[in-house]
Amino acid sequence: MTPPPLADRLDGLLFFPVTAYGPDGALDLGAFRAHVRAGVERGAAAVFACCGTGEFHALTPEEYRACVAAAVEEAAGRVPVVAGTGYGTALAIRYARLAEEAGADGLLALPPYLVVADQAGLLRHYTALAAATSLDLVVYQRDNAVFTPATAVALARLDRVVGLKDGLGDLDLMQRIVSAVRAEGLDLLYFNGLPTAELTGAAYRGIGVTLYSSAVFCFAPEIALAFHRALGAGDHAAVDRLVDGFYRPFADLRAKGRGYAVSLVKAGVRLRGADVGEVRPPLTEPAPAHVEELAALIDRGLALLGPEGGR
Repeated sequence: MTPPPLADRLDGLLFFPVTAYGPDGALDLGAFRAHVRAGVERGAAAVFACCGTGEFHALTPEEYRACVAAAVEEAAGRVPVVAGTGYGTALAIRYARLAEEAGADGLLALPPYLVVADQAGLLRHYTALAAATSLDLVVYQRDNAVFTPATAVALARLDRVVGLKDGLGDLDLMQRIVSAVRAEGLDLLYFNGLPTAELTGAAYRGIGVTLYSSAVFCFAPEIALAFHRALGAGDHAAVDRLVDGFYRPFADLRAKGRGYAVSLVKAGVRLRGADVGEVRPPLTEPAPAHVEELAALIDRGLALLGPEGGR
C-alpha cells in the first residue's frame, strides 16, 4: 500500500536525532538506531535524519545513506523519515537520490553552501532539487536562503515542494509569505525551525504555524511532549512555567558557545544515558561547566512536570 503524501503525515512533534559516533569517531549505527527507536517509541511524529542536529555537514555520502536507511528501518513505517540534503545543487541532488534509495519519505533542503544567491538563483536551485527525485521537499529558510513572498509562491507552485521551515525568525516576513501563498490558492506546510522553537511557539501559532522541530526532544522527550501538549491545549500557565523555568534558561545556556545548538544537544543525549559520542570537527564539545549547568537544568525541567511527569 502506498503511504499517504508527506504533507498529510507531518502532524505532531518533529524529532531531529543526533548522529552517533564511537570513541574513534567512526559512525556508530547501533547507537544511532537505538536513539531513533527511542524517539519514535516516545511519540515523535516524524524523524528528520541527518539534518542540522544530525551533523549533515560532517557525514560522507556513504555514512549519510547508511544513517537514512537505519532511520527508515527503525521507523518501520510508523512515522515518516525526512532526510537532510544540501551543499551546491549537484551535491544536493546526489544526497537526495541517496536518501530516495535508502527509503526516505521526504527531504529537508538545507541552504546552499557558502554562496549568497539572488532570488532567481535560489529558485533555480530548489527547482532542480525538487525535480531530481520522487520525494517531497521541505525548504529550510535561514542564513543565505531567505525568500521574498513572491519566491515562496513560486516554490509553492513546484510539484514536490510541500513545506517551508523557517529558521530566520522574522515573523513579519513569515506572515507576508503565508498570506501571499494563501492568496494564490496554494498550500504549504510551515514549520518553526528556530534553534529552541518552543520559545516562539505561541508567536508562530498566531500566524498559523503550528509545526516545529524540538531539539529538546532528543534528550528530554518528557519535557518536550509536555510543552507540546500544553501549547496545543492553550494551557498558558503550563507553557509559561516551562518557558520561564526551562526553555529560556536553556536558550541562554545554548548562547554561551558556538555550535551549541548541536553539541549541547548531543551532550544532553549523553547525560540521559545514550552513548552517542562527541561531535565531529569543526564543532567542539561544550565546556564541562556548561554540561553541568545542562544537567541541573534538565533536572529542573523534569521537576516542573510534577507527579504526572511527561506522560
